[in-house]
Order: sequence, then C-alpha cells, then structure tokens
Amino acid sequence: MYDKGDIVEMKKPHPCGTNEWEILRLGADIKIKCLGCGHMIMMPRREFEKKLKKILRKASAAE
Repeated sequence: MYDKGDIVEMKKPHPCGTNEWEILRLGADIKIKCLGCGHMIMMPRREFEKKLKKILRKASAAE
C-alpha cells in the first residue's frame, strides 16, 4: 500500500500550510516528515492509516 519514501496527503493540513508528508520509517510506528517546514512526527500505524487521505507519489526505484 505505502512504502518508505512515498509522499502522502493527510486528512488535515499541518499548521505550516502544507499537506504533503514523506514517510521516513515504517514499523509498528510510522515516522513522517512535513515537506513544508521539515517537522517530523511519529505515530502508531493504526492512527496513521486512519489519518491518511491518499498517496500522492510513490518512492522512486532508485532510492
């Protein structure tokens, strides 16, 4: 469904104004980074899946 390096859109925008996040770490917890201001957060996988709206871009094969 989603992998490390994918760019995703969450249901609510970040206070900095952007709604694009990059997935940095996958596991029981998922770490994402705001592409607008660089703020990083970690949340449980269940919460991430609930807040995920859609996958905007898949990670390139070169990474």
